[in-house]
Amino acid sequence: MAQTTEDNAVKNLNPAQAERIASDESDEIDLVALFYRFLEKAHWILLTALIGAAIAGVLVFKIITPIYETTAKIYIVGSDTTISLSDLQIGSNLAADYQEVFKNWHVHELVDKRLNLDYTYSQLSGMVNVSNPANTHVIYVTVKSPDPAEAKAIADTYAQVAREFIAAKMDMREPNIFEEAKLPDKPSTPKKTRDIIIGFAVGMLIAMAVVTVKFLGDDRICSSEDIEKVGNLTTLGLIPLQETEGKQDRRNKTPVYGKQR
Repeated sequence: MAQTTEDNAVKNLNPAQAERIASDESDEIDLVALFYRFLEKAHWILLTALIGAAIAGVLVFKIITPIYETTAKIYIVGSDTTISLSDLQIGSNLAADYQEVFKNWHVHELVDKRLNLDYTYSQLSGMVNVSNPANTHVIYVTVKSPDPAEAKAIADTYAQVAREFIAAKMDMREPNIFEEAKLPDKPSTPKKTRDIIIGFAVGMLIAMAVVTVKFLGDDRICSSEDIEKVGNLTTLGLIPLQETEGKQDRRNKTPVYGKQR
């Protein structure tokens, strides 16, 4: 009775509704079949992932220039042995002002002359990043360079030039060098292991995306289930595909179908 009611409901639909329902059913993705397709193409997916890892390895070892990073620190409260509460409050309020000092072109010019560098203003300012961690009176002067010794020298020189500039131009007590820059022993970028793993993952995702697109675009009828879905027909039996044993048939590779019993 329930089946009859459902059939009547389907018959009562107009052609547009019936077509939309059929389209919705055909648009459903068979995740189990897609999973088995991934297993079927696993060797190609793995090969593509290895190629991605190899490309990433070539980039990080041969093409990308290693960049070294180091940081010098400035304490923005003066060097007097007795520090009042007002000094601490002023130091907190001046943290943002002190960061602006490093954007002054005079400071970049002084650093360039002291180290006898051959960088333009934009290049040198792009190598420096100045920050002030929350609730601290410390200015971090971080420098990135392809040469570790140069990165340390630039960071220390910026800290020293900024101290002198603050005392001379802002009429403030000269800040202290809280910490000199450390000579970096390994590059900050690229991170070789991480980048190779990313290359492996990207290669795998690309291969899986290609397999998925081909799977969704494959409208061939390959099984009795496909016949039932597409034509709404019930499969009564299967006829196996055979090849003749004759020389002529083997040479021509002509398939011969068995007879239904």
